Amino acid sequence: MKKLTTTFVILVMCFVSCKKEIKTEETITAKDTNTVKTEETAAEPVLDSAAQMKAWQAYATPGAPHKLMADEVGTWNCDMTFWSEPNGKAEKATSTAEIKMILGGRYQEANYKGTMMGQPFEGKSTLAYNNASKEYTTTFIDNMGTGMMIAMGKYDEKTKSMELKGDMVNPLNGKKTPYRELYTIVDNKTRKMEMFDVKNGEEYKSMEIIMKKK
Repeated sequence: MKKLTTTFVILVMCFVSCKKEIKTEETITAKDTNTVKTEETAAEPVLDSAAQMKAWQAYATPGAPHKLMADEVGTWNCDMTFWSEPNGKAEKATSTAEIKMILGGRYQEANYKGTMMGQPFEGKSTLAYNNASKEYTTTFIDNMGTGMMIAMGKYDEKTKSMELKGDMVNPLNGKKTPYRELYTIVDNKTRKMEMFDVKNGEEYKSMEIIMKKK
């Protein structure tokens, strides 16, 4: 009986000790969390209503990058070349792009129509410049699939080109694969768009479009 009582007392003490340790860990965790929240809050500047309004106005107002996009408004003839694999046979296609600015000159929208692999082709792209993040975002959808391509990047004034990077889903295996887009302003009436995909771990040029403004 004495041995049983001793065992019970030990179990109770262990339980109490564990409870204390758990409570201590919870207290430390809560303290750490509060510290993080305090640091995050302290890092954010407190703006008055006038400053907030000014920041939102700057975010919403089209600027020089949007003017660059607006310069492309019009109709473009597109000479398209495709490669399904590195050093593979080139496939050709043609399309016409109607480019316009939408939502008060804040975004560019392009609608493509043509033929590809003997089939009618339609596509739509949007281009945005985010005044807050100082970068471009492009999206593209077409009637040749059910996915959306999204890429982000910046414009280099020296090379007159925009490099955008994103991911796309390979319909052959359902896995994401990176791609890169290089968009170059050749002259006032010529644009070149190059797409680079990855196959077997190596990047290769999968598409080139030469655009000529009518």
